[in-house]
Amino acid sequence: MNIQKITFGNGCFWCTEAIFQTLKGVKSVTSGYMGGHTANPTYMEICNGDTGHAEVIHLEYDSDEISFDELLLVFFKTHNPTTLNRQGNDIGTQYRSAIFYYTDEQKQTAEAMIKRLADEKVFDNPIVTEITPASEFYKAEDYHQNYYNDNPNKSYCAFVIQPKLNKFAKEFTDKIRPELLQ
Repeated sequence: MNIQKITFGNGCFWCTEAIFQTLKGVKSVTSGYMGGHTANPTYMEICNGDTGHAEVIHLEYDSDEISFDELLLVFFKTHNPTTLNRQGNDIGTQYRSAIFYYTDEQKQTAEAMIKRLADEKVFDNPIVTEITPASEFYKAEDYHQNYYNDNPNKSYCAFVIQPKLNKFAKEFTDKIRPELLQ
């Protein structure tokens, strides 16, 4: 095993956590906050936009099973990286598109991926994803962890997260852990 880590900000962490938890090679997904100026921020402080943090998911993954390029493709395909501080109805700096990298190689790979997606005109508008060195990660409150799996019947899960998972599964079937394909 070759365990690596990366932290992504790509909108509401409930949605993105649910997607990345399904991937082969992803060993853990933790929802939290990064990129702000307040120590130990709370969810309510994040929602007010006062701390500068983004809602993020912190991943640990086995790079022998899934590459960083593959994770980046999932990242870019499962949110809108062209809207500044917004994902759907979620508006504010806490919903910004961000890659918080831990190595220079991750930074260079992310920059190359953005250039490739722009050159291939994958999106109609320019990608605004920030690429920033990882800073202090603050784990979100316990009720945010594993949210979709623990609350599948809540309306947000049924009407927002489940359709995203269905769309994701159609495009990335070969990347989903086999026990989840039934």
